[in-house]
Amino acid sequence: MVRRVQRLYLINYYVLKLLMYMEIIAEIGQNHNGDMVLAKELICAAKESGADVAKFQLFDAVKTFGKDNNPWFDYNCKTQLSKEKLMTLFDECKKVDIEFMSSVFNIELIDWLEELNVKRYKIASRSIYDEALISRLLEINKPLIVSLGYWKEKQFPVFLSKSEIKYLYCISKYPTELKELNLLEVDFTKYGGFSDHTLGINAAIIALSRGATIIEKHFTLDKNLYGPDHSCSMLPEELLAISNFKKELKLAL
Repeated sequence: MVRRVQRLYLINYYVLKLLMYMEIIAEIGQNHNGDMVLAKELICAAKESGADVAKFQLFDAVKTFGKDNNPWFDYNCKTQLSKEKLMTLFDECKKVDIEFMSSVFNIELIDWLEELNVKRYKIASRSIYDEALISRLLEINKPLIVSLGYWKEKQFPVFLSKSEIKYLYCISKYPTELKELNLLEVDFTKYGGFSDHTLGINAAIIALSRGATIIEKHFTLDKNLYGPDHSCSMLPEELLAISNFKKELKLAL
């Protein structure tokens, strides 16, 4: 009887957690293609389609991606954000009332985001072993969202922080095939959410149904635009469908 009551308590607690914290991150990333007009359109479309967060990527193209054996190097340089452009995007998010977030790949660029007083930080999969970057973010002591696509260990990484840390289940392959996900094996009481690189939105819907409280997925206005991420990104109507499902799921719970 005691165990049953404890189990029911845990279930009710988890349902409450879902109701309070379920959110969708529209990963604009580099999909602005270096065009600030397009970037603003993406922010507005993300807000109108139900996203909770508009997310970008802040990097030094040479230090982060390099030129050797990189067919996208010119594109990386074009989509590298200056401090002025970063401030423009932050202001646009504030204007339309959507949270601005960014992955940051270089330790010297963290100060730019701190000047904007961002609420929290995203650590991308490719940065999971960057000890200097992570140490600096832990010193700042703001909430972190951490993708584990490149994490090779069985146990989650241990970060000593007083702030909340949420880990995202992620397969770092573009695109990821549905059969590679094994979502039925993912424990979303441990993972905070799912960083989705599949085509379409079925995987995101399944992850929400299984208890993911965060869905992060690339976002575009046109899957045929030039760039490495547009083809596996969600369109506004797909984002809206995920958002509507999230609302219906909350009602059902």
